[in-house]
Amino acid sequence: MPPTSAEQLPENYKEVNSAFREKKNQKFIKYLRAIGLNTTAEKMQQDKSILAEDDFNVVKAWIEYVNRLIGVAIGLFIIALFWKSIPLRKQHPSIFFFSSAVLMAVILQGWFGSIVVSTNLTTWTVTVHMKGLLLACIVTLLAQIFLGTQVRESIDRIADSRAVRESWISQLGLAFVIHRSFSLLVLLLHFILVVKLKKTRVDNPLSRGLIVLLLGTFLTGVGMAYLAVPAVLQPIHLTLATGALGMQLLLFFRLQLRQQTVVIN
Repeated sequence: MPPTSAEQLPENYKEVNSAFREKKNQKFIKYLRAIGLNTTAEKMQQDKSILAEDDFNVVKAWIEYVNRLIGVAIGLFIIALFWKSIPLRKQHPSIFFFSSAVLMAVILQGWFGSIVVSTNLTTWTVTVHMKGLLLACIVTLLAQIFLGTQVRESIDRIADSRAVRESWISQLGLAFVIHRSFSLLVLLLHFILVVKLKKTRVDNPLSRGLIVLLLGTFLTGVGMAYLAVPAVLQPIHLTLATGALGMQLLLFFRLQLRQQTVVIN
């Protein structure tokens, strides 16, 4: 748990934190130069403001602590999903592929998030971090839509067998269980995205619209699960999910345009 006051920290905590961040930044600068971003690396090298340390703030400390706990929970959930997908790699290779992609995207996102903090939230790193988080959200939503198509195929087979409609859900297999559980991860990732976008004041109407579409997708999914898959909810569920994907792409293009503007300036 984080400390509750500055008195609980060492007297030189600012110097210690600054030295730690400088060491990490130097490694990141080497990575930037290795991929040819010499101008960006030089700007970061010369900008000493990124090493400035603010006074301890208990509210910010707790926000960061909760944020990291949520990150750990997401990581464990994704690892569990990846582990469960391994036995399906031959029967359902797409599920294994999407699970692997989500795992890699979140690992990369978590690493770059630490760079954002280390560089004292410089504008371009925040923008890139937002793009990375949005890409992770896009990948997870695509995976969720794909899982939904697998569930729909299973429902069609069960319906063709003339089983009682109220028994359809109970006859669905692992794809439905993963699809149902994965929806919580999708919502959680998008909630974090919307919170971070709000802090940076990037397209709040779009981000709010995205979360509304996802909530609608989630609720119609719950309705199908508990109301014996009513036919009217099926097209609504899919329409809301594809609408959310379109909203994600709009956000991604806006963030890309913003990043280009920041680099030019």
